[in-house]
Amino acid sequence: MFRSRSHARWALPLTLGLTALGLAAPAVSAAPAGSAAPVRDDFNGDGYADLAIGAPNATVGGRARAGYVAVLYGGPHGLSAGHRTVVSRATAGIPGDPVEGQGFGLRIAKGDLDGDGYADLVTDGVVVWGGPRGLSGGTAVPGNSHQAGDFDGDGRLDLAVFHGGSGMGDDPAGSTAEIWKGPLKRTGTPVARTPLDPEHLRYVDIRDGDTGDINGDGRADLVLTGYCGDGNNCSRLYLSGPAGLAPVTTPYRSGDGAAAIGDLDGDGYDDLVTGFQDDNAIWVMYGSASGLRGKDTWKRFTQDTPGVPGSREANDKFGQSVAVGDITGDGIDDVAVGVPDENGEGVVDVLRGSRSGLTGAGAQAFGQDTKGVPGTAEPYDAFGYEVRLLDVNRNGHADLIAAAPGEDGDDGAVWVLRGRPSGLVTDAAAVFGGKALGAPYKKASFGLRLR
Repeated sequence: MFRSRSHARWALPLTLGLTALGLAAPAVSAAPAGSAAPVRDDFNGDGYADLAIGAPNATVGGRARAGYVAVLYGGPHGLSAGHRTVVSRATAGIPGDPVEGQGFGLRIAKGDLDGDGYADLVTDGVVVWGGPRGLSGGTAVPGNSHQAGDFDGDGRLDLAVFHGGSGMGDDPAGSTAEIWKGPLKRTGTPVARTPLDPEHLRYVDIRDGDTGDINGDGRADLVLTGYCGDGNNCSRLYLSGPAGLAPVTTPYRSGDGAAAIGDLDGDGYDDLVTGFQDDNAIWVMYGSASGLRGKDTWKRFTQDTPGVPGSREANDKFGQSVAVGDITGDGIDDVAVGVPDENGEGVVDVLRGSRSGLTGAGAQAFGQDTKGVPGTAEPYDAFGYEVRLLDVNRNGHADLIAAAPGEDGDDGAVWVLRGRPSGLVTDAAAVFGGKALGAPYKKASFGLRLR
């Protein structure tokens, strides 16, 4: 199963700017642990999930908005600012040089692409390779957006490679896409390449997406989010089969916000969550052996749903970001929903999965005004702009990572709240920013992307 991933719709309402970079401070870790499932989140092979944080508006090498990615390595006590790697175009071994406005770290994917037991990082046309000391060295690859998943069910991660425009007007610039069969050689060469949906994607600017096994056939399915023109965002769902990925042509709730995939009812089939940030809602569509179940089973959730904290208000952007992961350790995924404009400051609502599906019962809400959460809620922080659920201390409970890229005048920061059987707790809450990592931090939008 493919779990604990999150995605937010493409948007840049934050200002741009910053300083210089090219540092890495990984720590020695254990040899890679063998696993039947592809490695998704462990860059250094120590058995703990690691977190990648994009700071795409950072000044690097004197180039404004050149950007970087900071990786915080998981461990028995969670994440630590001292156990990290910072990667940019100024880092030794990374192809290219810092370029003004490039936004390195704006789009991130990860997974063991070369089959060596260590997850690799993909961002803005570079694969940075994992190893026993963490990330180091890189190879240029085509594309400006990527998704990793085992699309053919052979136990090796494949790579969906998207190259496309950023249409700013009524019409998208369009995208091209290929599925690269893994494993990927360190020269950047796949086993084979197959075009993906060229007739449709030529009219879409791909921004983000997620993978998971909705029909339970052992192959990864794919949902993409993007800009479809005339001011509208949308998503496109592909189910995998013996003949490869094929688009779902029957209507479903595609959304204008984020999309994520996880098993919210514990039946062994992953389910699709789509965000409708303009409607301040999310929709849940449950999986089955034949794909998405009928629309009579689909469920809509808002802050007016019984049990969900808050109240549904215009412009809160409930659903701009969503994440799935098992917080309570009951074997059923839960959902974190970013509400970055709530009260002008932002919160994250957390809804629980159950044997009967997602429910508002027992839902929680967290912001910087929540007792035990570091900091103070302020206008334009955008707390919850990006969210992720990831078990960084390997205790069987996914932890919440929530970003506020507008914190401190767009410097940005990322919070970590621990998962427990009762839900999320604040007793060991932590906050990280670029300054604490020794990285460029002024107007870096640290946390604008999380993986």
